[in-house]
Amino acid sequence: MTTRNMEFINVAIIEDDVTIQTSLVQSVNLYPALNVVFAAGSVEDALVALAQLSSTEIDVIVLDIGLPGMSGLEALPHIKQLHSDVDIIMLTTYDDSDKIFHALCNGAQSYISKKTPLKVIMEAIFTVHRGGSYMSPSIARKLITHIGKRPKKSNLQNLTDRQMEIVKSLSEGLSYKMIATALSISIDTVRFHIKKIYKTLEVNSKLEVVNLYNKNI
Repeated sequence: MTTRNMEFINVAIIEDDVTIQTSLVQSVNLYPALNVVFAAGSVEDALVALAQLSSTEIDVIVLDIGLPGMSGLEALPHIKQLHSDVDIIMLTTYDDSDKIFHALCNGAQSYISKKTPLKVIMEAIFTVHRGGSYMSPSIARKLITHIGKRPKKSNLQNLTDRQMEIVKSLSEGLSYKMIATALSISIDTVRFHIKKIYKTLEVNSKLEVVNLYNKNI
C-alpha cells in the first residue's frame, strides 16, 4: 500500500451492484492516499454529484458500463463535459472489442474486467492518476487484435475522385448498371474501378467496401 509523497487522489465510484460497490469503497478506504468522494448506483445520480464538485475535488472515476438508465459508455461525454481532466476507469463484465474501443476513444483511460482483483484495481487508480493507463491483459489482447483488424481510413484517401463516386453510389444501394448510367460510363468501366477499389482498400467484397465507407464518412 505504498504511495508517493504528498499524493492524494479523490475517487468516485459509479456501480449499481451493491456488493461490488461496497467492496470497492472498502478497498479504497484502505489506502491513506485515496479518498472516496462519493459512490453512486447510476449515472444520473453521479452527474448530479459531479456537478457540485470543483476540478480539484475529483481525480479518478471508477465507472461501470452496465448501469440502469444511462450506460457507462453513454455517460462518458457528459462526465467529460463537467470535468474534462478527470481520469476514468471503465469497470465491466463486457469484453466486446467495439465497446472497449468506443470507451477509450471517448475519454476513458483504462478498461478493467470485474474479475480483476481489487488490489489491482487500486493500483490502476494510482497508475491513471500518474498519467498512465491500465487494461486487464485479456482486454488488452482483444483491443490489439481489434485495432489490427480495423480498416485503415487512409486507404479511402488513396482512391481517385471517380472511385470515391462509385463507392458512394455502392453505399446508396445502386447496382453496377445504375452506377454506369449515373456516371455516364460503361459497366465494364465500373467493374474495372471496382477491382481497383478492392485492391486499394484491401477488401474482397462490396459489403466490405460499403462498411468501410460508412465507418469513415
